[in-house]
Amino acid sequence: MNRRELFVAGLPLALAAGAARAAEPSPAAPAAGDQKTPLFPEDAQFWFETQRMFGADEYGGASFGEVLATSSRIKAGDYDSWYDAWNAIADRIAAQGDAQSSRGRRTSARDSFLRASNYYRCSEFFLHADPKDPRVARAYRRSVDCYKASAALYDPPIEPLEIPYEHTTLPGYFHRVDGSARRRPLVIMHTGFDGSAEEMHFSGARAAVERGYNVLAFDGPGQFGPIHREGLVFRPDWEKVVTPVVDFALKQRGVDPKRIVLMGASMGGELAPRAAAFEPRLAACIANDGLYDYAAPFFAAVPEAQRGVLMSMVKAGPAPALDPVLRGAMKASPTARWSFIHGMYSFGAPTPSAYLHATLAYTLKDGIAERIRCPTLVCDAEADLFFKGQPQQLYDHLTCKKTLMSFSSEDGAGAHCEVGAGRYAFARIFDWLDETLA
Repeated sequence: MNRRELFVAGLPLALAAGAARAAEPSPAAPAAGDQKTPLFPEDAQFWFETQRMFGADEYGGASFGEVLATSSRIKAGDYDSWYDAWNAIADRIAAQGDAQSSRGRRTSARDSFLRASNYYRCSEFFLHADPKDPRVARAYRRSVDCYKASAALYDPPIEPLEIPYEHTTLPGYFHRVDGSARRRPLVIMHTGFDGSAEEMHFSGARAAVERGYNVLAFDGPGQFGPIHREGLVFRPDWEKVVTPVVDFALKQRGVDPKRIVLMGASMGGELAPRAAAFEPRLAACIANDGLYDYAAPFFAAVPEAQRGVLMSMVKAGPAPALDPVLRGAMKASPTARWSFIHGMYSFGAPTPSAYLHATLAYTLKDGIAERIRCPTLVCDAEADLFFKGQPQQLYDHLTCKKTLMSFSSEDGAGAHCEVGAGRYAFARIFDWLDETLA
């Protein structure tokens, strides 16, 4: 997608809004005018979410044919159409899972429930302008229920968790290599702006289990479970989230306390390193992809002469004068439309400018990156249009043992978080971890 198309009435801030998808995930479609994407050629946002679903196929979270058939029934840019199509396939596959389970077909039921869970998650993805929409609550509930039904059919079963956190709990899952109490390295992993602990199943968890790692996947404030269940919004001091999770993990059987690793995906590429800077019990940190300053892409496309003025306005707090411009950008760009809608929802911001102001706190500047002491892997996807340069910036500021791992479009791994190339990407990521912990 060409960011220049996001100009609204010639105002450069609209361009910045289009660049602003410093969130999970960034569209990996080619720039407008270069070539058209296989599906939704006029809507980079719909295309990327579809590409994300195709990628889930690698670890059982989708079926290529089901994704293709469902996408053919969706009208680009139509959020209701998106929900209707994905909800319909989710209902159908969940019903198949119920029938298979009733006949004792455990493997078939497990696989059906897993796909249905992901399809339900996908269905409500664009509906957060109205969190009270009953479709949102139903899709969330069905996604979690189907995932738990699938999890119970694994050998050993994937264990649902409720992790104590302040006045409540955080939802998560413990993926074990086997049923023994043997101490193994543990990868604690979480997503970023818009994923879920359930989605981490095929976004790293099962790849880690296959290589002998136990995994604890969880959702923090602002993420799928807490935002849907209680309206808990994001917080920048992510160490206050991760430290209780580490405390909890150390009480679980089979956890080697000297080999606890933290992995964050997408916006988690800023959150996880932030936590690692203040949590000394981590043996390694993985940022996939690396993110140094969450707000930076909002301002990067603004002409330098105007950038300071804009930054001053945003730093001062919500700026009502900017909201009409931002809303204009949302009308002009599918990406800006969704990222601001979801950003206001997950950050608890009432207006676009309030969300923009809130993003400023999500940074590893002011010496935070330099505090990290554990070995850190920073992933960098070549075609990540909106995080471009951020992984390198994080890497440059690290003073710990560090590795920058690049992923190319030639290998099919150039999209944000290597969507669509999970088998290849996780092989490289966990091979690095094997060597690091050794």
